[in-house]
Amino acid sequence: MKINDIKEKLSKLDSVTFILPNGNFIPKHFHVTEIGVVTKDFIDCGGTLRQEKSVNFQLWTADDFDHRIAPQKLLDIINLSEKTLTLDNLEIEVEYQSDTIGKFGLDFDGSNFLLI
Repeated sequence: MKINDIKEKLSKLDSVTFILPNGNFIPKHFHVTEIGVVTKDFIDCGGTLRQEKSVNFQLWTADDFDHRIAPQKLLDIINLSEKTLTLDNLEIEVEYQSDTIGKFGLDFDGSNFLLI
């Protein structure tokens, strides 16, 4: 999923939910602690110089169980990030720590964001 896709979907939602690959929901009191651009410069096995860029959303849960992030609030954070970091319409990867820090792609099932 790209930046423009998540913005379009958030504009139509009443709440924001994320589901892990195992089917468990990320607790509703999650925080978006960081949005950033990740650039990876590398040489592949054939010696070709390559570059990959993505937008990283870092999700985190704490002990403030009453916390909720509304769709408009997440849109505001994304819009500020676009303006400040001059984000392109890049693919989103999501970092979330449960047992270890996992990196996931992002999809949508019509109601929930799916970490894939």
